[in-house]
Amino acid sequence: MKKAILYLFLSFITFNISAQGLDKTYKTFDLAIGAGKTGFSPVISFTQLWGLGNSNRFKIGYVARITPYFGGETNFRTAPARFTSGTSSFSALFADDIVANIDTFRVKSFQTFAVNIGVVIQYAISNKLEVGFNIDATGKTWGTTVSGDLISTRNKRKFQDGSKTSDANPETWNFLLVSDSDIGSLNSEIYARYWITNKIGIRAGTSFQFVELTTEKKVEINGRLNDTWRSKSLMPIVAVSYKF
Repeated sequence: MKKAILYLFLSFITFNISAQGLDKTYKTFDLAIGAGKTGFSPVISFTQLWGLGNSNRFKIGYVARITPYFGGETNFRTAPARFTSGTSSFSALFADDIVANIDTFRVKSFQTFAVNIGVVIQYAISNKLEVGFNIDATGKTWGTTVSGDLISTRNKRKFQDGSKTSDANPETWNFLLVSDSDIGSLNSEIYARYWITNKIGIRAGTSFQFVELTTEKKVEINGRLNDTWRSKSLMPIVAVSYKF
């Protein structure tokens, strides 16, 4: 399944590169900083865009992104959609949470380092001002081993060995599968960019980041085992872009 998703995504990129009507390509190198209540994230990205249509105001392309995340005390909640909403894929996006299935895994700090490739959609309001959206599709994450505590006030759950503590590591592989069906560490941005010169631009907006941890121990939920926990962070970002 994961290989099929990656193949479809790469096919999409290849089609856009070769499709008729794409013109006036340009590339950007970007340095961004995002910060929120639980941590901060310095991001390096490379973007390739192609204009679509006669006006070339609308552009599509891809982003290759390095996303470190340095987090403080954070609550990771039960991650898999089969537990949080009882369904998966697009239907999980609109389903209500099943509160009885959701616990918390709290860590004092964590560090992750994700390398992903994703999709970009952008529109030029004028020669100077652009707005856009990007989202990671697939990649890989590295990070440190951390220790955390299981908090299950409502359900009184413990790990299978009867304890409430476990070591955990970042989920290795990242895949965009929609909402709680997503896997791993993924970043998405909504932004506006103003070009100060033909080459230098300032970008500002919001970043929405998923980070997943996998605990060494598992929790039983209604006869099924869970070892995956997710943090969702919405944070403002500012960035400097270089066009070439």
